[in-house]
Amino acid sequence: MPAFSGKYYYTIDPKGRVIIPSPFREIISTNYNTKLYITNDVFDKCLHIYPQEEWSRLEEKVRLLPKSQEEIKFFMRRVIASAQEVELDKQGRILVPAAHREDAGLNSDIVIVGQIEKIELWDRKEWDAVNDPSRLDKKVVAEKLAAYGL
Repeated sequence: MPAFSGKYYYTIDPKGRVIIPSPFREIISTNYNTKLYITNDVFDKCLHIYPQEEWSRLEEKVRLLPKSQEEIKFFMRRVIASAQEVELDKQGRILVPAAHREDAGLNSDIVIVGQIEKIELWDRKEWDAVNDPSRLDKKVVAEKLAAYGL
């Protein structure tokens, strides 16, 4: 299965519509149906966009988890509860619901990022802030990534 990868700078229009990058649209049209699910990230101020089939896989994992655990409750309230179905229009756009735009602090300049089985949608300023390497302990991160073979 092809993976979503790459980073694209776009703008969100005044109605809240976002163009999905053509490489991502190609992956969706070839491997999935046009139904997508948009939801909040667990911790970061961004949105996740899942093809319906990938969203279903995530739901199946969640169904098997102990619902009494605080972290599972938090995940369900933050991610599952905020999920909304959206569909690609003929121009390759999706309408990002107003509540999602507010939750992610989306202004006009956005970044769309491939994350293998999903797509992330960030406000440009937030993306730049979270991806500033100076905020990390590079040695610790390098060691942990090496432990994963990366």
